[in-house]
Amino acid sequence: MSINKDEIIEGISQMTVMELNELVKAIEDKFGVSAQMAAPQVVAGAGAGASEAEEKTEFDVILKTVGEKKIQVIKVVRELMSLGLKEAKDLVDSAPKKVGEALPKEKAEEIKVKLEEVGATCEIA
Repeated sequence: MSINKDEIIEGISQMTVMELNELVKAIEDKFGVSAQMAAPQVVAGAGAGASEAEEKTEFDVILKTVGEKKIQVIKVVRELMSLGLKEAKDLVDSAPKKVGEALPKEKAEEIKVKLEEVGATCEIA
């Protein structure tokens, strides 16, 4: 006689907590497995992903708003990005826009400070 998975699930859903505990122990004994071993592996995998996200090494600087000193912002953008006057003006006019990509954290913070000193609003992403 064959039992399908729907019948098994239906049977399990009608069990008490004590009966489920006994069932788990019986399955562990029968097949030589442990439900306890699977949980730490999942947690360890999730922890590794979280630490990778925290160890970000490259940052983008985004010019959010120009502020009242647009000409000074254009000058700083020209200097930082080695752009011509027209290219720097176009970039500033199209804010929000990236003004630095894949930079070390120190360099990204330096750019942000320079732009904020002339009244721009920046974000490090």
